[in-house]
Order: sequence, then C-alpha cells, then structure tokens
Amino acid sequence: MTQASGATQDVPVRERILAAASRRYYADGIRAASADRLLAEAGVSKVTFYRYFPTKDDLVVAYLQEASAAERARVAAQRAAHPDDPVAVLRWYAGAVGQLACGPGFRGCLFINAAAELPDGNHPGRAVIAEHRAWLQGQAAELLAELQVRDPQAKAAQLMMLRDGAMVAGYLGSTPESVAAGLEAAARAVLAG
Repeated sequence: MTQASGATQDVPVRERILAAASRRYYADGIRAASADRLLAEAGVSKVTFYRYFPTKDDLVVAYLQEASAAERARVAAQRAAHPDDPVAVLRWYAGAVGQLACGPGFRGCLFINAAAELPDGNHPGRAVIAEHRAWLQGQAAELLAELQVRDPQAKAAQLMMLRDGAMVAGYLGSTPESVAAGLEAAARAVLAG
C-alpha cells in the first residue's frame, strides 16, 4: 500500500477513510465502491482500514451519520439566523434543495440512494436513514407549527415527498431556480389545503 503524501498525511486516518468512502459511495454507489479503491484513495493499509472500520457496514453507517450531521448543522445555522422567521428557513431550504439538486455531480439524495442499496430493513444503515428522515420531517413540522399550520405533522410528511420529487427534477435537468420555485409553489399549495 502506498503511503499518503503531503497534506493528506496531515488529515487524521479515520477522516481520510471516511472522506474517500463519502466520495466513492456517492459517486459510484455503496456496493460498487471497492475496499481496494477506498484504501488507495485514503492512503492506508487494510490493517489500518479495518482498525477504524471493522466491517463495511460500520463504514456505511459512519458515512450516513456524517452526512446527517452536516445537514443538521446547516439547518441549525439557518434556524439560529432566523429564530422568529420559519418562512425564511423554509424558503432557504427550498433554495438549498434547488442548488444541490442542480449542482455538478448531483446523483440524487444520498439517503434515498443508500436506502435503495440497502434493502434489508435490519441493516444498521437503514436505522440511520430512518432517523435522519424523521429528524428532517420533524424540523419541517416544528416550523409549520410555529406558523400555526393545521396538522403540521401530516403537512411535513407531504413536504418531504415534495422535497424528494424536487431532487429528482433537479437531477433530471431542471434549473436551481425552477426547482426552488416549484418546491415553494407546491409547498404553498399543500399548506393552503
């Protein structure tokens, strides 16, 4: 195994492995990303790799947890920036979905992609996916409750479906602006109903 060079050696080993997995799992798919490619990208030996992640499932779980933590941080930052303006947070999220879904290298929602690749409901990654989606839907429900929307839980579930569809629209060629505007318009229709 080749040693990592220069700046790569400055990054802690666990983070290098996780960064390589994040790139490959998202770009190629969880099943298609070989351990050998991850080892080469991270610049670590198999022994070192398995010291940090004894099984591939452990690495998949860490990948999903890291992605969840990043999204949670972004949402928390917006909620902190707009503590009394749930509409601003919801609009920001619609715009963020549009930018993400239409951005270079976008291959769909990584949580939905992972769920498709992990069909066994008992896989530990499925628990992370379910927890993340429940959290995201809960965030929407809290914002809708602040707006005094009737039945915020049901409306939040509908907004999640719209979010998922908006990501597909972006992946299939819509513009960030049209995805964001479409998501906002559809959300308004749901909330008015």
